[in-house]
Amino acid sequence: MTTTSATQSIVAALGGGSGVDFAALATNLAEAQFAARKDRVASRSELVERQVSAASQLRSQITQLATSVGDRVRSGDISTQPQIANGAVATVSRGAASGSGTYSLEVTALARGQVLASPTLPAGTAPGSGTLTIRFGTLDGTFAEDPARTPLALTIAPGTTLAGIAGQINAARAGISAYVAQGPGGAQLVLKGSEGAPNGFVVEATEDPAQPGLAALAWAPGSDPARLTARAADAAFRLDGVALTARSNTIENVAPGLSLQLTGTNPGAPTTIRFNQPNTAVSGFMQDFASALNELASSLGELTNPQGGDLARDPGARALRQALTGLGSTVILPNAAPGQPRTLAELGLATNRDGTFRLDAGRLEAALKAAPEGVAAMFTTGIHGVYATLDRLARNAGAVGNPGSLGGSVSRYNALKTRLSEEATELADAQAALRAQLAKRFAAADSRVGASRGTLSFLQNQIDAWNAQRN
Repeated sequence: MTTTSATQSIVAALGGGSGVDFAALATNLAEAQFAARKDRVASRSELVERQVSAASQLRSQITQLATSVGDRVRSGDISTQPQIANGAVATVSRGAASGSGTYSLEVTALARGQVLASPTLPAGTAPGSGTLTIRFGTLDGTFAEDPARTPLALTIAPGTTLAGIAGQINAARAGISAYVAQGPGGAQLVLKGSEGAPNGFVVEATEDPAQPGLAALAWAPGSDPARLTARAADAAFRLDGVALTARSNTIENVAPGLSLQLTGTNPGAPTTIRFNQPNTAVSGFMQDFASALNELASSLGELTNPQGGDLARDPGARALRQALTGLGSTVILPNAAPGQPRTLAELGLATNRDGTFRLDAGRLEAALKAAPEGVAAMFTTGIHGVYATLDRLARNAGAVGNPGSLGGSVSRYNALKTRLSEEATELADAQAALRAQLAKRFAAADSRVGASRGTLSFLQNQIDAWNAQRN
């Protein structure tokens, strides 16, 4: 701390008359006055720093565990996954639920969108000005407009080329796209609708009499069949022999645990879809899971040890310990069917008396054999299951607004660390002020002692002089 010039002068003068080092004396007395309090603050600060680190470490461990479990579940290798024999017909993926067994798939038609081409025009020419209106609905010989869909009305300014019209259509994002096809005979405006029979469309034109020509882009059923290069249609397929249709080639949850992306047809030659049973992957995951829980339990036990653990009395650490202790018996799949596993204990996760975990491989094997679908249902990304349970546990542990969580503990310790830092600064300032006060007092005393010593020296000299005259 920087002292004032006045204090420096006082300190420099100390000891000048008495021979006593009053500067060191003032410093030592001030330090002695505040030593005990400063030591207490320093000790508490060190403890709080360790507590912040310990609570943050535990919070990070449980968060990383939940994240790792989520990544593993999303990868799909520990859940039943559909596989298709003929990959040219469809891409299969796991749906929201768990699936099992086999299905047959026969695709007779793919969903497609309507494609309409304009008459050929010289490249770069403007077809006229006015208004183009595109109406949506079902096109099957005649057109039945969908009253729920708003027509797309475009104002075409004079001089607008086919490319400009295509740009206006695409910018409207109305479920129809456009581009200009350049051929040897000139340019054509190509319009493409969304997949599905209800996504057909017609084009109406209102010409500006001063700039005619826009009517060439209009189209309705029967006006020019050659311009309709593809008609909007639904997908048609049979799943296990049942005839089904879909407006899109992407079909979510067509059966329990099964979603489809149709890519080809196979009329008369059904292909097979079957679900694998990832028993080996589940066993490996559960072993890794138990090991990861033991690492967390080991850290938790060390940090909450009543004999010197930095978090021995921390409510957040206690709450996490309680949550881990009851993890095996917690119902993580409340919607499981009767007889299907609902807890991690039923998958072989056992808790030892010291709070550590072990995997009962025999119990897990029995569960996989008796209820493979039920086990698979535990490993989903839904609101229930292994991942959802760990994710909730991690979120609860990290909740800053909850004083009974690790997040609340970190927040509380950081606030205490700030207060201790401020207290340490206040003690240093008070010590400096006391030192300056003592220095000022000692300077005055030293001055008086110096004056007294000067008087005594003068008298001694006079006496010595008198004695010399007598002799």
